[in-house]
Amino acid sequence: MMVLRWLVILFGLIVVAIAIWASDKIGLQGERTVYSVRCEEGIWEGWRCTGRLMAGDRYRFRASRSRQEVIYWIVGSSGASGKYSECKVVDRGNWTCPEVRGQPVTVTHEMVKGHPVFRDGETELPFRAVAKWQWWLLAAGVQVTRQATE
Repeated sequence: MMVLRWLVILFGLIVVAIAIWASDKIGLQGERTVYSVRCEEGIWEGWRCTGRLMAGDRYRFRASRSRQEVIYWIVGSSGASGKYSECKVVDRGNWTCPEVRGQPVTVTHEMVKGHPVFRDGETELPFRAVAKWQWWLLAAGVQVTRQATE
């Protein structure tokens, strides 16, 4: 009976750990990642891809409240990272920064409740994004939907 109790507790902890990982609520060093997707052999109709949804670049943002700056880069890219200064940083999921000329272009200058804010017509890259778990499935070749979520 004691073994069964420990197995149930262990199973519960594993489920909680997977849920936390999948939601990207805990990251290293105050980072937030945007998991972008591409629409292959189709077009975007709002947030829906008429073709095949494919995993895109992962844009990572590291916000510093003490320095009021945000450093950003594309995960796995050899390209240069960029840095926003003079930001208003509340925490890793809530910040806004002025545009900086001469820095590498990225998907956003602002994050609200952990989601990037895209303002059409500005210098940010257009993007569609999905949750972490969905991006990993797409990277493995498994498409569960044609809908971007962020």
